[in-house]
Amino acid sequence: MSYCVVLITAPKGKEPPTLAKMLLEKKLCACVNIIKGIDSFFWWQGKLDTAKESLLIVKTRRGILKQLIKAVKHAHSYEVCEIIALPIISGNKDYLDWVSGSCKKVVRQVHHSSNYPERSRRRHRI
Repeated sequence: MSYCVVLITAPKGKEPPTLAKMLLEKKLCACVNIIKGIDSFFWWQGKLDTAKESLLIVKTRRGILKQLIKAVKHAHSYEVCEIIALPIISGNKDYLDWVSGSCKKVVRQVHHSSNYPERSRRRHRI
């Protein structure tokens, strides 16, 4: 199983804890740390800009990363929100097992091809 740390910036105030609770309630992560008081400097619409933000550090499984990104983009107030995932290459096995157990399980759907109906039927025989 593979894991990642996701970095998300959000405006200071109520939005960071709201995003954290939403991700946890949907079981899209095991843990969120919020670091307040980040000074961000960036280009926006062709001009240098700054913002006081919070940084969310999210621990999750790579298998549910797309769902996490979709949920954050839907709930986030920014037009273009920062969501960056970094792979966890190693760590405390007990902690990583806890991350895995705390996140929702991925249900993989089998897609059937209408071009090969006999092959699809064979996959389901026990």
